[in-house]
Amino acid sequence: MSDSSKRPATTDGSDNDHQGDKKRVRLAQIVKDQQLLASQSIPTPHTPEVIHTVRLSDALRKKILVTGGAGFVGSHLVDRLMSEGHEVVVVDNFFTGRKANVEHWLHHPNFSLIRHDVIQPILLEVDQIYHLACPASPPHYQYNPVKTIKTSTMGRLGEICVWTINMLGLAKRVKARILLASTSEIYGDPEVHPQPETYWGNVNTLGPRSCYDEGKRVAETMMYAYKNQNNVSIRIARIFNTFGPRMHPNDGRVVSNFIIQSLQNKDITIYGDGSQTRSFQYVDDLVNGLTKLMNGDYDSPVNLGNPDEYSIRDFATKIKEFTQSSSEIKFLPKVADDPTQRKPDISTAKRELDWEPQVHVEDGLRKTIEYFRGEVEAAGEIIPTGPDAAKPGTPKTPKGASWSGW
Repeated sequence: MSDSSKRPATTDGSDNDHQGDKKRVRLAQIVKDQQLLASQSIPTPHTPEVIHTVRLSDALRKKILVTGGAGFVGSHLVDRLMSEGHEVVVVDNFFTGRKANVEHWLHHPNFSLIRHDVIQPILLEVDQIYHLACPASPPHYQYNPVKTIKTSTMGRLGEICVWTINMLGLAKRVKARILLASTSEIYGDPEVHPQPETYWGNVNTLGPRSCYDEGKRVAETMMYAYKNQNNVSIRIARIFNTFGPRMHPNDGRVVSNFIIQSLQNKDITIYGDGSQTRSFQYVDDLVNGLTKLMNGDYDSPVNLGNPDEYSIRDFATKIKEFTQSSSEIKFLPKVADDPTQRKPDISTAKRELDWEPQVHVEDGLRKTIEYFRGEVEAAGEIIPTGPDAAKPGTPKTPKGASWSGW
């Protein structure tokens, strides 16, 4: 064997160059993927549509806290704030909220999710606080009325909004503006119709709904105490009945119960004779109102609702028609303290916020029906929650009846 045959083969560096090229391609793809993830939501079974986000400069981008942000209204608000390019922190204890409502944002660098109960203080640096933390469904807030009262005064997380001492303290410390999602429930069973913000209400302080009604009243009082004493920048939204995708299937509200019952061809159950009236707004309209209120200059309470008024009986009939259901409408004895009428006077919102609902109730219903159709198909069967106190996700009876609270 010659000496030359024993010598190892030499390379001219081409293999190293090839490996380097492959690494550069991989790195370029990683950067591209990260840029994509930072520009949109990720489709999920719960939120299949892609929501694109804009890129804001540091001077324009706000850090915004949404308590109860994994709930029905909160998650839609998060979608809006994320799409506008802000940094969003969701704090939720998942009492009524669901992780599935926000999982399409978990990858995004501008989004943070903290599992936390605001009965305990939390230290954050934020520019704005949307406080949407409290069970808003009557069966849910009646399940633990003491905790519901604590929500309004000490803090408890969930779907809709209450003001808490801890959130007020946080707003005071970091000089953040805070918006309280209050409710039309503070008007009780109104004797003035429609209800303007100047109406003081007609509330039974000892009734089954009082833990929620009075808690919200206390929350509004605390808001103004902190404004007057500590110069905290506040906003108060009095929210009327709202519906749309991501409503909790077992929250016992009119829209969700009627749709679920209709889709399954089960009896549509109404407490009372169905003559009580409600005004229903689609969730996108509410989110528009909330953001306009937060970023505007008006700091007195504002009604956010749709003045289109329906009797509960007519609303049930409409849903039955839209779902092409064979369900029958059944009337059961009236529930204590169920208001006879609700309709917002939105003159203030029109004047101060240039806001009024844009989505027709029928259009919103069609979208909501499609959402619940998917929920029913995924679950196989959903038994709606009746009017009695019930823990979220734990229906009390196979004949769930609809409650007309929002």
